[in-house]
Amino acid sequence: MRYEILDKPDFGMAKITFDQPGESMLVESSAMVAKHSAIDMQTQMKGGILGAAKRKLLGGESIFQNTYTATAPGQELYIAPGAEGDLETLELNGQQEVFLNSGAFVASAPSVQLDTQWGGAKGFFSGTGFFLLRCAGHGPLMFASYGAVHAVDVGPQGYICDTDHVVGFTGGLQYEVTKVGGLKSLFFSGEGLVCRFHGQGRLWISTRNAGALASFVHPFRRVSSSN
Repeated sequence: MRYEILDKPDFGMAKITFDQPGESMLVESSAMVAKHSAIDMQTQMKGGILGAAKRKLLGGESIFQNTYTATAPGQELYIAPGAEGDLETLELNGQQEVFLNSGAFVASAPSVQLDTQWGGAKGFFSGTGFFLLRCAGHGPLMFASYGAVHAVDVGPQGYICDTDHVVGFTGGLQYEVTKVGGLKSLFFSGEGLVCRFHGQGRLWISTRNAGALASFVHPFRRVSSSN
């Protein structure tokens, strides 16, 4: 299986080329853009009803996911996230875990295990929700963000990222949610809460966030007057 990301970073789309029959990709619902007509598609609730419902309610993923399986060499599959933004690919080697923000998952090989991971109360305040999606196993993992995805290698001195810009991070990192400065900064600086990462690993951040866009367009909304 070969894959490449096209049209980065504004309108990222993945092109997957299957090298032999039987190769497959697990893809989020509605993420398919185009495919070879002979590629087989099966819709299922991965992990059964309880596992799928858990990912939907706690991890922000679809209940139903589609598995695309090649029937001949050279067949192509194109996939893309729903929101305008970037798409990133990581090859898992079975020795690492990746934690994704709610809704960031797009696709993976069936050999990648997906499960929700309790984030504690700090997750509620961080904007990542109570749960993160834990990804482990072997094979490609594709995830997306609104805006471009930028990777940061975090070292011993740690790193700080706005909570709304966290896309995902590797299992070697731990984080705590805190404020940038004092109470005045929390309420009047416009920065709010941040994630303070420590440990050793990689952090993926987004260059934009939907909340900031909503705040920007809010003054321009059309308001109907009542007579």
